[in-house]
Amino acid sequence: MGNNGDGKRIFVSYLTLRRVVGLLGVLLPVLLAVGCFVLGSCAELESSISAYYGTEMRDVLVGVLFVIGWFLFSYKGYERKDDIAGDLACFFALGVALFPTTSASEAIRTVHFISAAAFFLVLAYFSLFLFTQTKKGVPPTPEKRTRNRIYVACGVIMLACIASVALYNAFLQDAPVAAVKPVFWLESLALWAFGWSWFVKGETLWRDTSRE
Repeated sequence: MGNNGDGKRIFVSYLTLRRVVGLLGVLLPVLLAVGCFVLGSCAELESSISAYYGTEMRDVLVGVLFVIGWFLFSYKGYERKDDIAGDLACFFALGVALFPTTSASEAIRTVHFISAAAFFLVLAYFSLFLFTQTKKGVPPTPEKRTRNRIYVACGVIMLACIASVALYNAFLQDAPVAAVKPVFWLESLALWAFGWSWFVKGETLWRDTSRE
C-alpha cells in the first residue's frame, strides 16, 4: 500500500513538472517583454527573444532556459528515444543560453542560431511523434484523441515558425515587415505552442476519466 502511495505521489509530481515547464514556455516571452519595459530600459520590443540577452532581462532568459533544459535532461519517457530526445533538447537549450546572439563573434552567433533551430525541431518531434503515442494494445480514449490533435497542432505550429524565421532572415530583413519584429512574434508563438503541448501533457486539461 505504501509503495502504491509513493508511486502515485511521484506520478503526480511528474505531471506537475510538465505543467511548470509548459507554463514557463508560455510565460517566457511575456516576462521578457513586460519585464524589460517595466524594469529595464526597453522602449520597444526587441527583434527576437534571444535579443533580450543584451538587456536587463538576460538572467531571466538564461535562467528559464536552464530550468527547461534541466527538466528535459531528466525527462524519462516510455522508450529510449524519449530519453535521447530529452537529452538533445537540453543540450540545444543550453546552446541557446550560453552562445548569445548578441555576441560580436560570428561563430558564437552561428552556434546560437543552430542551437535554437535544433531546439525547436526536437520540441516539435516531442509533440508530433512522442506525445501522440499510445500504449500497444490499448485503444486511445476520447480525451487522448483530443490531446493528440493538440500535440499535432502544436508541432506543426513550431515547424511553421522555424521555417518562417528562416525565410525572414534569408529574404525579408530589409522589408517593411521588419518594423513589427516578426522574429520575436514567431519565436513567441513557437514557445507558446511548446508550452501548451507540455501543459496538456501534464493532464491539466482533457485528462482521461479513468486510469488503470
